[in-house]
This record gives sequence, C-alpha cells and structure tokens, in this order.
Amino acid sequence: MYVCICRQITDSQIRDLCRDGASNMTDLRTKLGVASECGKCGKLAQSIVKEFHKSASFINAA
Repeated sequence: MYVCICRQITDSQIRDLCRDGASNMTDLRTKLGVASECGKCGKLAQSIVKEFHKSASFINAA
C-alpha cells in the first residue's frame, strides 16, 4: 500500500528499511524522503516503524 503519494513510497519499503536498521522518522526521511513534501504520510509512516519494532521484539524474545 502506498504510504507517501508524493514520493511513491510503500509500507513494504518502510518495513525493508526497518529491517536494515532504520528506527525513526529521521532515518525514513533521510533514506526515502518520507514526510518531506506535504507531510500527510508522517503519522502512518511512524506507526509502521513502531509496529515493526514492536513485532520484531516479540520475535526476538521467542
């Protein structure tokens, strides 16, 4: 699903970047340009990052 229409960035791209170590919006903005145009995607992008790291911590705990 597209998260950032301005930059054509998908949720999969954000999750891939999280797998590579991105952990906050600064990382996303620097590497993908998320929320650097109109900014409407910022909240959704942030929630994807939080969700990814929350689920990753459960996987690592097992």
